[in-house]
Amino acid sequence: MAKRDYYDVLGVAKTASDDEIKKAYRKLAMQHHPDRNPGDKAAEAKFKEAAEAYEVLSDGQKRGRYDQHGHAGVDGMGHAGQGFHSMEDIFAQFGDVFGGNGSILEQFFGGQRGDRNQGANLKLSLEIPFRDAAFGTTRTIDINRNEHCPTCSGTGAKPGTKPSTCRLCGGAGAIRQGQGFFVVQTTCPQCGGAGRTIGTPCGDCRGEGGVAKKITIKIRIPPGIDDGSRLRVAGEGEPGREGARRGDLYVYVSVKADPFFERHGNDAVCKVPVTYSQAALGAEIEVPTLDGSAKLRIPAGTQPNELLRMRGQGIPDPEDGHRGDQIVVVQVTVPKKLDSRQRELLKELGEIEDKIGEQRGFLDRIKKMFG
Repeated sequence: MAKRDYYDVLGVAKTASDDEIKKAYRKLAMQHHPDRNPGDKAAEAKFKEAAEAYEVLSDGQKRGRYDQHGHAGVDGMGHAGQGFHSMEDIFAQFGDVFGGNGSILEQFFGGQRGDRNQGANLKLSLEIPFRDAAFGTTRTIDINRNEHCPTCSGTGAKPGTKPSTCRLCGGAGAIRQGQGFFVVQTTCPQCGGAGRTIGTPCGDCRGEGGVAKKITIKIRIPPGIDDGSRLRVAGEGEPGREGARRGDLYVYVSVKADPFFERHGNDAVCKVPVTYSQAALGAEIEVPTLDGSAKLRIPAGTQPNELLRMRGQGIPDPEDGHRGDQIVVVQVTVPKKLDSRQRELLKELGEIEDKIGEQRGFLDRIKKMFG
């Protein structure tokens, strides 16, 4: 059966750069890799075909001969034109593509043994007030987590005894099983990845190596943290096995709603009521701020829902600490009850507005349109 054109195999043009060829090959290799397609002979064949094409086109000398003479030009040059005898050949040939020693198995079946022995991560939800989120704070919290058993020092074995190396995996914590041309690595079912077994468990922790304990720790909440943020507190999770590092504590922060403020980026927005006379004549009023309170000048003729900006009174930026602004939304209030004097003055004002105000001009324009 005639071989396909190597450029067609990788799906690239003959003018493709080395990076484009490498990217195309990696995509096909990940798609047809035997670990992702167990028992699929067609996928295995495509995987080997793509590897053969890349082996030629990634080499400047071989690519030049192939461009000039086709498959005949690269026959006898290493694997090209002859195919690969095993998956190990491919992995060894293309370590730069698959990473490390050429195997991508670790991407699918876990990392090194030390990673498997690392302690478990913990999660915690924490609700804080709006102002604490703006300026940062410190919280003292209690968490329940496992600590190394003091009786067995975390080994899980009864004092005076020691764990034994797992016979099934030889202490590796994982076993490899051959399936055709490739090898699958899985966690050892006998030791659960620990690489050791306990013949005589510790009576206090029952072989677990850890006991539940309440721990009090302090958490620093940085300024400007937003609702729904996640904080990582390194090394405050479960202890690791065999000296491996502890897991981490992840704190999910929610921010309580504030009676005055809403957050828009780094700006703090609040709605402030003013009277009709204050909006019309102008005034200086006291408004709440994140720092307490401050004076704000209301310009004469301020309209309902107009926005007034107070520079540097907002929320600190989490990156550089620069504070945003406070945005005041002016809400002109209309009194629901009036005494006789207020009624008299407003009636007089209404009569004046009826003669010279904008409402009269608006009514006149309506009459002209429909008159």
